[in-house]
Amino acid sequence: MQKRTQGGTHDSGAYQHDVGCGDSAVARGCRLRHSSSTSSFGEPSDDIHCSLSATEGCNAVGRTPASSPAPRPARLQCEIVASSRWQPDVLGPDFSALTFDLGNDPDGEGQITATLVRHEQGAAATAAVLYVHGFTDYFFQRPLAEFFAQRGYAFYALDLRKCGRSQRPGQTPHHITDLAMYDAELGLAAAEINAATGGRPLLVAAHSTGGLITTLWLDRLRRGLDRLRRGLDRLHRDPGAAGPTGLVLNSPWFDLQGAPILRSAGTTVVNSVARVRPLATIPRKIAGAYGESLHNSVHGEWEYDLNYKPLHGYPVTFGFLSAVRRGHATLHRGLDIGVPSLVLHSDATTLEGPAADGRTPHIDTADGVLDTRQIARWTGCLGNRVSAVPVPGARHDVFLSRQGARDTAYTELDNWLLSNDDRIRGALHE
Repeated sequence: MQKRTQGGTHDSGAYQHDVGCGDSAVARGCRLRHSSSTSSFGEPSDDIHCSLSATEGCNAVGRTPASSPAPRPARLQCEIVASSRWQPDVLGPDFSALTFDLGNDPDGEGQITATLVRHEQGAAATAAVLYVHGFTDYFFQRPLAEFFAQRGYAFYALDLRKCGRSQRPGQTPHHITDLAMYDAELGLAAAEINAATGGRPLLVAAHSTGGLITTLWLDRLRRGLDRLRRGLDRLHRDPGAAGPTGLVLNSPWFDLQGAPILRSAGTTVVNSVARVRPLATIPRKIAGAYGESLHNSVHGEWEYDLNYKPLHGYPVTFGFLSAVRRGHATLHRGLDIGVPSLVLHSDATTLEGPAADGRTPHIDTADGVLDTRQIARWTGCLGNRVSAVPVPGARHDVFLSRQGARDTAYTELDNWLLSNDDRIRGALHE
């Protein structure tokens, strides 16, 4: 049976294919699996005990002073000092939220925070998952949390600084000038989860821009750059515990849409403006077709806070887009995140304008935000053991698709979790 996508035709059955970073063959919608072994995180050699506050940094007491460059990575055991402990969450009694105080915004917009949300579950978890949202987004997907909880995962989600629950008056939603700044809240979240679960294996899941952010974060963790540069490991580890053990990406933002010449020239302009006016917004018409297809006040079935996820999206700043493009360039040079990964995306793209009735054609059955051929092309840049699965008829967020495509996405995720269970939860058997 043949299925036609924007990238051409392919067998509906998945097949294995070895690809390189940026392999254009990937754009035809095939499933990929690298067979080479996974690189492990560097084994730390020193035990350092410290208290970690997002506003004060980490003061290490041990053989490796925090102010001195460490000759080799050190294992840190950090206790989180948060601005408040767990509080009731807007999603109701099954969820609670923890606010991290991140101190002064490096981008000059005052005090910033991040918010960790957890799903309350009765059964003891054997692993944990940390979910990170995309642009014009926040965590509200109850079914996703319940899916993981039913499979023995303690579910957590992070609203990044200036996003969703973490928005503060006077701040520009989602604005940041360096994606690596997110390492602060990602590290704090991982530390809190590790402490709460007793060092259970951690799976990372992310959508769209969150997919780019977490991919780069995992690559930096694997290479140990943060430990070498700052003299600390932001993951709260028990002796012998590993870092994240798997990655699930839902339509990750791996490239800028448009022709290559436009992407190249456009990026040059964006970077130039970002250097002098980072908060200036990109001149563009903000379409609301995707948001309208999701929210139950218009054409969709989902209920969420339009203050956190407006139908027409947020304006994009030059500083933010420049940071994203630098992240794209790093990805395109090739990474090695060191863990098995799954990339889910729609099998088709629709970037058409609205029809006579005001609705964008195929917005309910294709990705109306990103070019899925680009997602497929750059998936090979993640490193070892990558599985890419196009989901027929899926929206940009495959888990917010119509029922049929949504069921397919969850089935593919379930199958991948089962086939990689030993790798993801491997720490339990060591």
